[in-house]
Amino acid sequence: MRLMLLLQLYRGVVAGLVPATSITKALMHQYYVYILASRPGGALYVGVTNDLVRRVYEHKMKLVPGHTKRYQIDRLVYFEVYDSPSTAIQREKNMKHWPRIWKTRLIGEMNATWRDLYDEIASP
Repeated sequence: MRLMLLLQLYRGVVAGLVPATSITKALMHQYYVYILASRPGGALYVGVTNDLVRRVYEHKMKLVPGHTKRYQIDRLVYFEVYDSPSTAIQREKNMKHWPRIWKTRLIGEMNATWRDLYDEIASP
């Protein structure tokens, strides 16, 4: 999928449809801090990954043993994007130590209904 995106961006640049900086941005790695929930107001999990779609899919298919599998935590309710892995990891560590109310407030600001964002990020 990433290759297809790069090819589409490349064709757009050659045709003069988008600025050349698009390829530079597409080649940069992105890192994600995400929050999963079992249901609105339910159990929470904070994680970090470099491939959000793959990682949430793993949680949804119960491929990840542990807390998320045991408590059926598979609803993507919040995420942030970072260019630096160290920044994303530090943010995840900080958020894991936050009181629950801070996390629920953060979710509510972006996703008041706690809808599952997975379909929105997974669609091509």
